[in-house]
Amino acid sequence: MDIAHQVPELVLAHELRSCVNKMPQLSTQFLQKHRELRLAHLALSVMTMGYVWQESENDTVEMLPCTLAVPFWEVSQRLGLPPIITHAGVVLANWRKKDPEGPFDMENLELLLSIPGGESVRGFFIVTLMVEIAAIPALRSIPKVINGARCGDSKAVATALEEISQSIDSMAVRLKLVQVHVDPSVFYGIMRIFLSGWKDNPCMPKGLVYEGVQTEPMEYSGGSAAQSSLLHCFDELLGVKHEDKSGAFLTRMRNYMLPAHKQLIQDISLQPSLRTFVQEQANEHLTEAFQECVAKLLALRSYHITIVTRFVTIPAAKARQLRNQSRDSEAEIISKAPTALEERGTGGTGMMSFLKTVRDQTRDALLPKTRKEMEHHS
Repeated sequence: MDIAHQVPELVLAHELRSCVNKMPQLSTQFLQKHRELRLAHLALSVMTMGYVWQESENDTVEMLPCTLAVPFWEVSQRLGLPPIITHAGVVLANWRKKDPEGPFDMENLELLLSIPGGESVRGFFIVTLMVEIAAIPALRSIPKVINGARCGDSKAVATALEEISQSIDSMAVRLKLVQVHVDPSVFYGIMRIFLSGWKDNPCMPKGLVYEGVQTEPMEYSGGSAAQSSLLHCFDELLGVKHEDKSGAFLTRMRNYMLPAHKQLIQDISLQPSLRTFVQEQANEHLTEAFQECVAKLLALRSYHITIVTRFVTIPAAKARQLRNQSRDSEAEIISKAPTALEERGTGGTGMMSFLKTVRDQTRDALLPKTRKEMEHHS
């Protein structure tokens, strides 16, 4: 934990690898409770990312030493998570309230552990956590939708869908805080590489050997918003279909979620089609509530594209331009960003085409009349 708390400073001083190499071999047998395992996974993941990317893309390692690799593998096996940084760790298990009695808000929340990037790291992870918290009413309403549809109760379904719409709206409001609390040049130039994995990453084409676990290298995707179970739940409920590459990537990201979260998505997917129920009922209030829900999800995804443009696409273009020019401090940070990540998300996808495809597939879930209207407007 001492080393985990100092990851940003040790990376900056180029000393994290030597500290890890001197660590004793840790035993995981005394970790019993779920919370202890989650904290261990978080600490080991932050140290692993710092170890691998200490020298950015210039001097990547081919092997994670057994002092980190063995306990990380064991803890991951017990939790059903992969041995790499995940949304379940760095967002869902990486916070505490400064005042335990105080509210769940930006001022009262702090991170347990960090990666290089200063206050922008706190801003990025805490805002993401706030988006998750805003989704709680929606998650609670999903069973109401399913049970209402089973009983043929249009009114109950419509009311629950309205609750989900409001909740998705709150998520969008929280997501906008990213623009206030995160500096795009710091996110792009410093933080992103520490969220990047060793699958579909040109910097580490062979993956990473986990020493003491197996001799063959393993490949894992980095942390990604696609690992949040929220939008997967909404997609399954509303009948949003993701095909081809985007669908395959989203399905693979479910292996980076806690098993109970993955199971919830699976359970929702096995229910009868809500879209069909809405069409069969031909109830104006219900139809409106369904369409509004899909429209809110579509708006959230469109806004995510705006954020990615600001935090990745624009800095990437700037970085390409600046590598040959004189630099101010912001330019200095951006121009040092890893070139291999210019077109890719930290999960390894070709990012813009992926996000636009997912948004368009969300639009396809709208019932025909509104879809035509929305296509006309966009």
